[in-house]
Amino acid sequence: MNPATSVAAPAFVEPPEKTHLRLGFVALSDAAPLVAAKLLEFGHAHGLTLELCRQPSWAAVRDKLLSGDLDAAHTLYGLVYGVQLGLGGPRTDMAVLMVLNRNGQAITLSNRLADALAEAGRSEATAGHALRAALATLGRKPVFAQTFPTGTHAMWLYYWLAAHGVDPLRDVESVAIPPPQMVAALAEDRLDGLCVGEPWNTTAEAQRVGRTVAYTSEVWPEHPEKVLACRRDFVDAHPRATRALVQTMLEACRWLDDAGHRGEIARWLARPDYIGIDEKLISARLGGELDAANPRRLPMRFFDGGAVNYPHPHEGAWFLTQFERWGMIDARGDYGEIAARINQTQLYREAAARVNVAVPREDIEQKLIDGEVWGSGSQSAAYGRRFSIRT
Repeated sequence: MNPATSVAAPAFVEPPEKTHLRLGFVALSDAAPLVAAKLLEFGHAHGLTLELCRQPSWAAVRDKLLSGDLDAAHTLYGLVYGVQLGLGGPRTDMAVLMVLNRNGQAITLSNRLADALAEAGRSEATAGHALRAALATLGRKPVFAQTFPTGTHAMWLYYWLAAHGVDPLRDVESVAIPPPQMVAALAEDRLDGLCVGEPWNTTAEAQRVGRTVAYTSEVWPEHPEKVLACRRDFVDAHPRATRALVQTMLEACRWLDDAGHRGEIARWLARPDYIGIDEKLISARLGGELDAANPRRLPMRFFDGGAVNYPHPHEGAWFLTQFERWGMIDARGDYGEIAARINQTQLYREAAARVNVAVPREDIEQKLIDGEVWGSGSQSAAYGRRFSIRT
């Protein structure tokens, strides 16, 4: 059966409640599913027309989702959970519809600090000792940037620092900077390091203002990163439109996995309306190949037979444990229940079935950089209190 025929018919039998959807995104390589969905008009088979709305920062994405100016957005996993809890803004019930990508972020240091780390690494016994020795050469508290206080980059940065024996709240000054402004801040010597998505780490290296020292997949292999999210009341009012949107994005993610399409999407992302930089900088870390020399430096994944996209509630609950760890929320025992309400697993399953995408098994777990294991069977109520470095 022709897949396009099998999914087009239900769109007309059950038309979406809203056919024109405004989707927000930030200038990053992992906005690729939205750009592919728009330029290839995958939504038309499902009764949708998409309008992409570039935003200057994650705070702008949050605000426009809450105001209703955006129907849904490419956004940070942790941002959605922060809004749900009212951290740093109005509390609003939110919905994670699907995961858009895994991996693909990195930690970059200024040249001065990267040189000090390389020098310390030649004499220090462990990576943690080397990093602490390198930071000491600054003679002051180092300044590291992430992209949003409850976002993924803040969590990856804090976890990486803590795994090396550096307290990210006491030993480091942490500032939030929108992704497209990161490289300029590093070039102006306002930062000692940063954690951000591509292509901004690659751009820092190309401009010779910093060097990548770690990939976020080294912190958590195959970690979830950006999600497709909206307010929960949008799902309740537009269930068919929301399902059609997930179907559309799944088709875009599947397209990105096909041979040659990563190069094509890099050319599209280079356009001024999307990222607006040299496509070579985008394509440099957008390939799907493994790095044989660094097995934990995993490529950005968008589909992988559907394994990327399922919104596992336990992955969302992990962010809650980190909010607790860093003093953003008090310890509580209902992280699993919160995640189950936010992550729209039933809606995802219905959408995936309509576009012939397999749903992965849920009993999975991963070992993080410090040896801690997180998975569907993890005891989230106690997890946040197991760490030696925490608030």
